[in-house]
Amino acid sequence: MRIAELSRQTGVPVPTIKYYLREGLLPAGELTSPNQARYDDRHVQRLRLVRVLLDIGRLPIATIRHLLVALDEPDPDVHNVLGQALPMAVGGKDSVDPEVVQAARTRVDKLVDERMWMVGRNAPARQAAAEVLAAFEQVGADVGVLLDQYADVAETIAAHDLDFVGRARDAEGMLYYAVVGSILGDTLLAALRRMTQEHESAKKFGIRGDDC
Repeated sequence: MRIAELSRQTGVPVPTIKYYLREGLLPAGELTSPNQARYDDRHVQRLRLVRVLLDIGRLPIATIRHLLVALDEPDPDVHNVLGQALPMAVGGKDSVDPEVVQAARTRVDKLVDERMWMVGRNAPARQAAAEVLAAFEQVGADVGVLLDQYADVAETIAAHDLDFVGRARDAEGMLYYAVVGSILGDTLLAALRRMTQEHESAKKFGIRGDDC
Protein backbone atom coordinates (compact mmCIF):
# COMPACT_ATOMS: atom_id res chain seq x y z
CA MET A 1 0.00 0.00 0.00
CA ARG A 2 1.07 3.61 -0.54
CA ILE A 3 1.51 6.03 2.33
CA ALA A 4 -1.92 7.56 1.61
CA GLU A 5 -3.57 4.16 2.12
CA LEU A 6 -1.54 3.60 5.28
CA SER A 7 -2.88 6.92 6.52
CA ARG A 8 -6.47 5.95 5.70
CA GLN A 9 -6.21 2.59 7.45
CA THR A 10 -4.72 3.99 10.65
CA GLY A 11 -6.24 7.47 10.80
CA VAL A 12 -2.77 8.99 11.14
CA PRO A 13 -2.13 11.98 8.84
CA VAL A 14 0.52 11.56 6.13
CA PRO A 15 2.77 14.34 7.55
CA THR A 16 2.72 12.60 10.94
CA ILE A 17 3.66 9.27 9.35
CA LYS A 18 6.57 10.96 7.58
CA TYR A 19 7.67 12.44 10.91
CA TYR A 20 7.62 8.98 12.53
CA LEU A 21 9.68 7.65 9.63
CA ARG A 22 12.28 10.40 10.14
CA GLU A 23 12.38 9.74 13.89
CA GLY A 24 12.91 6.03 13.40
CA LEU A 25 9.60 5.05 15.02
CA LEU A 26 8.36 3.44 11.83
CA PRO A 27 10.52 1.25 9.56
CA ALA A 28 11.06 2.46 6.04
CA GLY A 29 8.81 1.06 3.36
CA GLU A 30 10.00 -0.90 0.32
CA LEU A 31 11.17 1.56 -2.30
CA THR A 32 9.35 1.19 -5.59
CA SER A 33 10.84 4.36 -7.11
CA PRO A 34 13.10 7.18 -5.89
CA ASN A 35 10.11 8.99 -4.38
CA GLN A 36 7.66 6.16 -3.66
CA ALA A 37 7.57 3.37 -1.11
CA ARG A 38 5.26 0.46 -0.41
CA TYR A 39 3.98 -0.37 3.08
CA ASP A 40 2.30 -3.46 4.47
CA ASP A 41 0.41 -4.78 7.50
CA ARG A 42 3.56 -4.64 9.64
CA HIS A 43 3.58 -0.88 9.22
CA VAL A 44 -0.10 -0.70 10.18
CA GLN A 45 0.58 -2.65 13.38
CA ARG A 46 3.68 -0.61 14.26
CA LEU A 47 1.91 2.68 13.60
CA ARG A 48 -0.97 1.72 15.88
CA LEU A 49 1.52 0.74 18.59
CA VAL A 50 3.32 4.08 18.29
CA ARG A 51 0.02 5.94 18.65
CA VAL A 52 -0.86 3.96 21.76
CA LEU A 53 2.54 4.63 23.34
CA LEU A 54 2.23 8.33 22.56
CA ASP A 55 -1.46 9.03 23.19
CA ILE A 56 -2.22 6.60 26.03
CA GLY A 57 1.20 5.81 27.48
CA ARG A 58 2.31 9.47 27.19
CA LEU A 59 5.85 8.30 26.54
CA PRO A 60 8.46 10.63 25.02
CA ILE A 61 9.69 9.98 21.48
CA ALA A 62 13.16 8.96 22.70
CA THR A 63 11.71 6.37 25.09
CA ILE A 64 9.48 4.92 22.38
CA ARG A 65 12.42 4.66 20.00
CA HIS A 66 14.41 2.82 22.68
CA LEU A 67 11.52 0.41 23.34
CA LEU A 68 11.04 -0.33 19.65
CA VAL A 69 14.75 -1.09 19.20
CA ALA A 70 14.53 -3.57 22.10
CA LEU A 71 11.32 -5.00 20.68
CA ASP A 72 12.97 -5.62 17.31
CA GLU A 73 15.77 -7.72 18.79
CA PRO A 74 15.80 -11.34 17.52
CA ASP A 75 14.80 -12.59 20.98
CA PRO A 76 13.27 -9.60 22.79
CA ASP A 77 13.07 -9.50 26.59
CA VAL A 78 9.29 -8.99 26.69
CA HIS A 79 9.14 -8.72 30.50
CA ASN A 80 11.70 -5.91 30.50
CA VAL A 81 10.10 -4.08 27.57
CA LEU A 82 6.65 -4.18 29.20
CA GLY A 83 8.12 -2.91 32.46
CA GLN A 84 9.70 0.07 30.70
CA ALA A 85 6.54 0.92 28.78
CA LEU A 86 4.10 0.91 31.70
CA PRO A 87 3.89 3.80 34.16
CA MET A 88 6.90 3.81 36.46
CA ALA A 89 4.90 4.69 39.55
CA VAL A 90 1.42 5.02 40.88
CA GLY A 91 0.32 7.99 42.90
CA GLY A 92 1.28 7.90 46.54
CA LYS A 93 0.49 10.47 49.22
CA ASP A 94 2.52 13.55 50.06
CA SER A 95 2.92 15.20 53.46
CA VAL A 96 2.94 11.97 55.46
CA ASP A 97 5.29 11.48 58.42
CA PRO A 98 8.46 9.80 57.05
CA GLU A 99 8.69 7.49 60.08
CA VAL A 100 5.13 6.31 59.49
CA VAL A 101 5.94 5.77 55.83
CA GLN A 102 9.02 3.72 56.75
CA ALA A 103 6.96 1.49 59.05
CA ALA A 104 4.39 1.08 56.29
CA ARG A 105 7.17 0.21 53.83
CA THR A 106 8.24 -2.61 56.13
CA ARG A 107 4.66 -3.82 56.09
CA VAL A 108 4.52 -3.71 52.29
CA ASP A 109 7.83 -5.56 51.96
CA LYS A 110 6.53 -8.23 54.34
CA LEU A 111 3.37 -8.61 52.24
CA VAL A 112 5.43 -9.01 49.06
CA ASP A 113 7.69 -11.60 50.70
CA GLU A 114 4.81 -13.59 52.20
CA ARG A 115 3.00 -13.73 48.89
CA MET A 116 6.25 -14.48 47.03
CA TRP A 117 5.59 -11.73 44.52
CA MET A 118 8.47 -11.30 42.09
CA VAL A 119 8.65 -7.51 42.47
CA GLY A 120 11.88 -5.53 42.36
CA ARG A 121 13.09 -4.29 45.74
CA ASN A 122 13.20 -0.74 44.35
CA ALA A 123 9.94 -0.95 42.40
CA PRO A 124 8.23 2.47 42.70
CA ALA A 125 4.90 0.79 43.42
CA ARG A 126 6.29 -0.55 46.70
CA GLN A 127 6.96 2.98 47.96
CA ALA A 128 3.64 4.26 46.60
CA ALA A 129 1.78 1.52 48.48
CA ALA A 130 3.70 2.38 51.67
CA GLU A 131 2.76 6.04 51.36
CA VAL A 132 -0.92 5.17 50.97
CA LEU A 133 -0.83 2.82 53.98
CA ALA A 134 0.86 5.55 56.00
CA ALA A 135 -1.86 8.00 54.99
CA PHE A 136 -4.50 5.51 56.22
CA GLU A 137 -2.75 5.31 59.57
CA GLN A 138 -2.20 9.05 59.85
CA VAL A 139 -5.96 9.68 59.59
CA GLY A 140 -6.66 6.96 62.13
CA ALA A 141 -8.00 4.35 59.73
CA ASP A 142 -5.81 1.27 59.98
CA VAL A 143 -6.20 -0.65 56.74
CA GLY A 144 -5.96 -3.91 58.70
CA VAL A 145 -7.30 -6.98 56.93
CA LEU A 146 -8.31 -4.82 53.96
CA LEU A 147 -4.69 -4.89 52.77
CA ASP A 148 -4.74 -8.67 52.35
CA GLN A 149 -8.18 -8.57 50.79
CA TYR A 150 -7.03 -6.00 48.26
CA ALA A 151 -3.91 -8.07 47.59
CA ASP A 152 -6.13 -11.08 46.81
CA VAL A 153 -8.15 -9.03 44.35
CA ALA A 154 -4.99 -7.52 42.83
CA GLU A 155 -3.57 -10.98 42.14
CA THR A 156 -6.75 -11.95 40.30
CA ILE A 157 -6.78 -8.71 38.30
CA ALA A 158 -3.10 -9.12 37.39
CA ALA A 159 -3.78 -12.63 36.09
CA HIS A 160 -6.61 -11.26 33.93
CA ASP A 161 -4.35 -8.44 32.72
CA LEU A 162 -1.71 -10.90 31.57
CA ASP A 163 -4.34 -13.10 29.92
CA PHE A 164 -5.36 -9.98 27.99
CA VAL A 165 -1.74 -9.36 26.98
CA GLY A 166 -1.42 -13.02 26.01
CA ARG A 167 -3.97 -12.57 23.25
CA ALA A 168 -1.23 -11.04 21.13
CA ARG A 169 0.57 -13.11 18.55
CA ASP A 170 3.96 -11.45 18.99
CA ALA A 171 6.00 -9.20 21.30
CA GLU A 172 4.81 -6.04 19.55
CA GLY A 173 1.20 -7.00 20.09
CA MET A 174 1.92 -7.79 23.74
CA LEU A 175 3.30 -4.30 24.26
CA TYR A 176 0.20 -2.82 22.60
CA TYR A 177 -2.21 -4.78 24.80
CA ALA A 178 -0.17 -4.15 27.95
CA VAL A 179 -0.23 -0.37 27.58
CA VAL A 180 -3.90 -0.27 26.60
CA GLY A 181 -4.96 -2.77 29.26
CA SER A 182 -2.93 -1.28 32.11
CA ILE A 183 -3.61 2.42 31.63
CA LEU A 184 -7.19 2.32 30.37
CA GLY A 185 -7.84 -0.65 32.65
CA ASP A 186 -7.03 1.48 35.72
CA THR A 187 -9.74 3.94 34.72
CA LEU A 188 -12.21 1.16 33.96
CA LEU A 189 -11.56 -0.50 37.31
CA ALA A 190 -12.13 2.78 39.15
CA ALA A 191 -15.47 3.26 37.38
CA LEU A 192 -16.57 -0.32 38.05
CA ARG A 193 -15.54 0.06 41.70
CA ARG A 194 -17.72 3.14 42.10
CA MET A 195 -20.71 1.37 40.52
CA THR A 196 -20.35 -1.74 42.65
CA GLN A 197 -19.90 0.40 45.78
CA GLU A 198 -23.21 2.09 44.98
CA HIS A 199 -24.79 -1.32 44.41
CA GLU A 200 -23.50 -2.75 47.71
CA SER A 201 -24.53 0.40 49.57
CA ALA A 202 -28.04 0.11 48.19
CA LYS A 203 -28.23 -3.53 49.31
CA LYS A 204 -26.86 -2.78 52.78
CA PHE A 205 -28.59 0.48 53.60
CA GLY A 206 -31.56 0.44 51.24
CA ILE A 207 -32.68 2.86 48.52
CA ARG A 208 -34.84 5.83 49.34
CA GLY A 209 -37.00 7.78 46.93
CA ASP A 210 -35.77 8.00 43.34
CA ASP A 211 -32.09 7.31 44.05
CA CYS A 212 -32.01 4.42 41.59
